Amino acid sequence: MSLNVLAVDDSRTIRDMLKYTLNGAGMTTHLAEDGQHGLEVLDGLKPDVIITDINMPRLDGFGFIDAVRAQSEYRAVPILVLTTESSAELKSRARDAGATGWIVKPFDPEKLVKSLQIVAG
Repeated sequence: MSLNVLAVDDSRTIRDMLKYTLNGAGMTTHLAEDGQHGLEVLDGLKPDVIITDINMPRLDGFGFIDAVRAQSEYRAVPILVLTTESSAELKSRARDAGATGWIVKPFDPEKLVKSLQIVAG
């Protein structure tokens, strides 16, 4: 399944790992270094799924999700949160903002690819 993925994370290492993993699975990966940059990259892009971190400078993951969901053309795009955070409170907040799922770092490459394929399905 060839998916168009937008991945937003302030960690260069995580962005590199995501690009390597997703491109290796035949997906097209677009990268952004924080929520603000993510919105800039998203403009005009038609992603099948979005991955975002929570803790980022300029615009955090919650603000990014809110901004994405405020745009009608992206309301149905699945958003997976990829973060070191795992508290029920943050998961609930992300779900309320419009996140589709939650994956805790470090991620298992095979599970991540499978999760993306399922939510974009």
